[in-house]
Amino acid sequence: MKKRKAFIQLSLMMFMQYFIFAVWWVPFAAYLGNTMTMIQATLILCSMAIGAMASPFIGLIADKRFASQKVLATLNLLTAIFLFISIYQTSFAGKLISILLVMLCYMPTQSLTSSIAMTHAPAELFPRVRLMGTIGWVASGIFSLLALRVLKMESFDGTIYPLYCGVAAGLLAALLNLFLPNTPPVGDRTEKISIKDVLGLRTLSILKNRNFNIFVLLSVLAIIPFTLYHLFGSLIFADKDVKYITLTMNSGQIAEILFLFLTTGILVKYGIKKALLFGLAAMLIRYGAFWYGAVFEQQWLYGYGVGIIVHGLIFGLFFVGGQVYADKIAPASLRGQVQGFLFFIIWGVGYLVGTLFNGILIDSFRSAEGCDWPVLFGVQTVFSLVIIVLFILLFKPDQKPK
Repeated sequence: MKKRKAFIQLSLMMFMQYFIFAVWWVPFAAYLGNTMTMIQATLILCSMAIGAMASPFIGLIADKRFASQKVLATLNLLTAIFLFISIYQTSFAGKLISILLVMLCYMPTQSLTSSIAMTHAPAELFPRVRLMGTIGWVASGIFSLLALRVLKMESFDGTIYPLYCGVAAGLLAALLNLFLPNTPPVGDRTEKISIKDVLGLRTLSILKNRNFNIFVLLSVLAIIPFTLYHLFGSLIFADKDVKYITLTMNSGQIAEILFLFLTTGILVKYGIKKALLFGLAAMLIRYGAFWYGAVFEQQWLYGYGVGIIVHGLIFGLFFVGGQVYADKIAPASLRGQVQGFLFFIIWGVGYLVGTLFNGILIDSFRSAEGCDWPVLFGVQTVFSLVIIVLFILLFKPDQKPK
């Protein structure tokens, strides 16, 4: 009975945590595209990567100082407050600083929720708990459509209203977090915090694992093409006159629900390498479909079909599967730091590089008529293929998890 209650609490935690973000962040690039220059929009969008870099420090606090659920509640409250402040910022500097504060509070919660979930549920069942986060993401798209109908607006995506929804969701999540299973610190509270702890570098010194280092490097490379869709997707679809942008992009998470549910079985049956490889292959299919659809004007390939559906394979198998792999080889006392370190490197360093790279590329090929998307899709297709070849040649982990 206690296990079932904990599973429900953890699932609700995941649902709210991803709903908070998706409801305003998915259409945010389109909103910035209407109010800022491309370079200004890119710099503001970089705040997500900078926020991810705070993850190791927050993971350290949760490991050694405070109960994780209380840290999570505090961060969600601060996220709602700073997001509310950002709504009333009209200048570039004001918007940049306020969104940066939002991300410094929100991004660490993703690794923190993973750490909490894995503490109270076996790592192999984590994908099923994480499944509720995907459902929360999908729910934000449905919510945007309902808001459009209820408020009788011509457009909901690309406006300021999704930010108000994010504020309300953040406040509700902060309240619910207080009722999560207690997750006390497992580290030594008397131990002094060093620079190695803050940056999560102890994970590398303790986990002297060649395959882990290769996995991290390839993940950083993989997040660069992933960023084009994940971050600038709403801008792509706005240029292509796709209606209901949030709902369209979130339809990819519907497939992700299925793939996250199957991730456990795939990990056990095929092993970590094949599971991760399947995720990378899906990204190659995405940009190949995007390129073909853009060149031959087949909108169903990038606006409504293949390019979006495979999002679940990419995220579920490669990134969530990677979290499970990292948890398996991490000491129990450092699980929070390991997850935080992954977020620092992948969603911090890698995402920052990907944001700047893709933002500059879009600006270079953008004109009054729109952007030359076939060129960008072609670049990412080739990039994805190179990553797959490197992955096959270099990554050689242990056999299937028991």
